[in-house]
Amino acid sequence: MKNIFFALIVFLSINGTSKGQTQAYINFETATMISDAAQKKAVEEGWNMVIVILDGGGNLISLRRMDGVQIGSIDVAIAKAKSAVYFRRPTKIFEDAMKNEGGGRIATLPNAVAIEGGLPIFKDGVCIGSIGISGATSAQDGIVAEAGISVIN
Repeated sequence: MKNIFFALIVFLSINGTSKGQTQAYINFETATMISDAAQKKAVEEGWNMVIVILDGGGNLISLRRMDGVQIGSIDVAIAKAKSAVYFRRPTKIFEDAMKNEGGGRIATLPNAVAIEGGLPIFKDGVCIGSIGISGATSAQDGIVAEAGISVIN
């Protein structure tokens, strides 16, 4: 009888605390919208890109490799997206810090990629994911990343 009572108390407390508690997240439909916008910008500019979308935990939702882009850009785009979601800031910040501060401290940070093209994606003040772009210059990668997330801002 004690075990049943205890189980009921635990169930009610878990069930009661989860009501109304939801966290924003990025779903496949939103990832597709972002990727479509990024790809559209890349095509307009004539740049071949890899476009990566990660969720808030750094897990892959979407990866697109446009025709003609180098294979190495796959890993670079993933790394940029991971850096952006792990640190909740654009990778351009690390690139600028490397230039301005000599880079010693930044170079020691695990998963910090100091190349523009990775952006966190926020909703209601919560980092719900990130985009990582690679394939052209870092500035061009950043332009395409901005175009991608502009559809949800």
